[in-house]
This record gives sequence, C-alpha cells and structure tokens, in this order.
Amino acid sequence: MARDKSMGAIVLLLVCGSILLGMSPTEAKVCAQICYEAAYMTCPSSGSTHLSPSCNCCLAPEVGCKIYNSDGTRICTST
Repeated sequence: MARDKSMGAIVLLLVCGSILLGMSPTEAKVCAQICYEAAYMTCPSSGSTHLSPSCNCCLAPEVGCKIYNSDGTRICTST
C-alpha cells in the first residue's frame, strides 16, 4: 500500500515538473542508442553545407536533416 502511494507521488511529480518546464508528457521523443560512424550531415536550414553529424537522425537538430557515410550514401533522414 505504501509503495503504491510513493509511486503515485513520483508520477505526479514528473507530470508537474514537465508542465512547469513547458513540456507535454506526450511530446517525449525516444531515440535508439545507436551512434553511426557518419562523415557529415546536411539540414534544410543550411542547404548543402556539410555539418558535423549527430549520432543518429533521432538526435538531429531539425526535421529533414540527412546523415551520410563518407562515400555519400545516405544513412537516414530525421523525422
């Protein structure tokens, strides 16, 4: 019984904390713990400029960023 109350308090604190920080609990993004050995990344805001790549597309700074291997083949596109 005490364990149920403490679990409820923890959940309540997490929800309240996310509201105070301006985040909605449904907006959380879960990313795979994969880090590609990519050569470069391009993003819509920078055109064809080669940027330092993120570990994976889930961690890319904006939607539409593409991560490439050194031979120019695309690994992924961020969504």
